[in-house]
Amino acid sequence: MFDIKFADIGEGIHVGVIYKIVVNIGDTVKDGDTLYLVETDKVTAEIPSPVEGVVKTINFSVGDTINVGDTIMVVDDGSSDQVQSADQTIEVKHEPVEEQGSTSVVGDLEISSEVIASSQEVENQTPVKLKVLATPVARKLAKDLGVDIQKVKGTGPAGRVMKADIKAAVETVKSEPVNQPVSSQVTEDIEIIKMSQMRKAIAEQMTLSKFTIPHTAVMDEVDVDELVEYRQEVKLLARQQNIKLTYLPFFIKAVVLALKAHPFMNASLEGDNILLKKNIHIGIAVDTPHGLMVPVIKNADHLSILELAKAIDDLNARAQTKSLKLEEIHGSTFSITNYGAFGSSFGVPVINYPEAGILGVGKITKKPVVLDDEITIRNILPLSMSFDHRIVDGADAGRFMNTVKDLLSNPQLLLLS
Repeated sequence: MFDIKFADIGEGIHVGVIYKIVVNIGDTVKDGDTLYLVETDKVTAEIPSPVEGVVKTINFSVGDTINVGDTIMVVDDGSSDQVQSADQTIEVKHEPVEEQGSTSVVGDLEISSEVIASSQEVENQTPVKLKVLATPVARKLAKDLGVDIQKVKGTGPAGRVMKADIKAAVETVKSEPVNQPVSSQVTEDIEIIKMSQMRKAIAEQMTLSKFTIPHTAVMDEVDVDELVEYRQEVKLLARQQNIKLTYLPFFIKAVVLALKAHPFMNASLEGDNILLKKNIHIGIAVDTPHGLMVPVIKNADHLSILELAKAIDDLNARAQTKSLKLEEIHGSTFSITNYGAFGSSFGVPVINYPEAGILGVGKITKKPVVLDDEITIRNILPLSMSFDHRIVDGADAGRFMNTVKDLLSNPQLLLLS
């Protein structure tokens, strides 16, 4: 028998929700066949079978929350008649240990059995339960009724929580006096909405960034009249290649060239060391129905403006459906957020930790400016940049911003590399 586990893939994904189960009990599967789809805070991924055999048990249903280490199903591969328990106890280890027979979005992986100690951990680090012993039916019922299964005493074998235990817990709560409103209640004035996994991830990332990095911002405006004209000229060529050409590829190209000229903006801090990144991977903030995502254009310095446009279209389209690969949402060295697409001008963007900076571009608007001692109407682009003051000083950030401005105001310079 072979346990199909939800494995730790090492990208901060510890919890998922069963989105779809592709197989049924009794089905024969081959190595590589999709077994189920899991929705995480970052992607919706197909989980393949690592073995060939017959599906013997399916322990979860669509909509169930699963944690790293959970045995989702068991496949009879002819190796043994014994099945490893899905509710096993994992001991605290000081070094990661490879756990055999586990799959994840990227196939077989090394799974750490290290368990983060809670605030109540005893000094001798005795074994802790990965999760409560409970039947899948009981788990689903607890989820549907909003019962914390961790607090339910099980009456089944080995203390397993049964369906009847969940019902009993609900009845107990009903009989107790209510002093405070339940978190899921909807009153006349307030609607309480439980945060999605993606919303939680965004909140954690933003909190990490703001509490770790001393943010400082610099703002300016740049005359992009020539860029507006040049984009109109190139749009025809792009349309012939079925490419949607926005201003974002030009912004990325300018940032790439500026990062080459000012390498400390393409860096991160690790302890007492500043890590200067040789590769330039640009993260682009994308608004999706699920929340903010930051897909990454790898080696952006190797791409032309039209190639950047194609990459943006592709990443944006797949971000909307949470079908990006894990490697496509990690590893950025500098990020750009385009809030001008939503009509905004200036803002103070939050740095995508652990990067050194993030550039915010606003809405291009026509403004009266003084040019050669005469007032004229020009296209003006507002720019805002937050930077890590531990790595970059204000003067260096100003020089970086001036380089970006020079490139955007003279678009022919963008074609020199």
